[in-house]
Amino acid sequence: MNPTKKLVYLALLTGQSLALFLLEGLIPLPFLAPGAKLGLANLITLIALYTLPRWQDAAIMLTLRIALSSLLGGGPTIFLYSLSGGLMSFAAMLLLQKSGRFSPIGVSCAGGFCHHIGQLITASLIIGSPHLFLYLPILGPCGLITGFLLGWTAAKLLVYIK
Repeated sequence: MNPTKKLVYLALLTGQSLALFLLEGLIPLPFLAPGAKLGLANLITLIALYTLPRWQDAAIMLTLRIALSSLLGGGPTIFLYSLSGGLMSFAAMLLLQKSGRFSPIGVSCAGGFCHHIGQLITASLIIGSPHLFLYLPILGPCGLITGFLLGWTAAKLLVYIK
């Protein structure tokens, strides 16, 4: 992929990821645990991991989306939690994807679960108490379920993306 095409593709992925993040903010989720979200933007992160030539490019896209979404609809606290969850999720997805032993569904499930781990670590450090991890049995299954749905969607979409 030549540098110009790669830059345009990276910008398109970042824009799509940001749009899904903002759209998700408009969806009321009374059935999920407080603080849990669908993680629609993670769909684009997953696609980036599988389609960009280098994992660093996918990491740049993720970081840009987190920074832009925090500027548009959050603040420093949202940035901190999004970054910690996003990086923990990305690291898990990258390791599983590079192993070649997991489908996009498995990679996405791990990402969904680890996103909550990253956020709980950050919250525990801020508050100074590990007791927040008692919330993991509620958040964990939410991350696994949404991870499964996003991974399934990504697997279907990756068939059509070169």
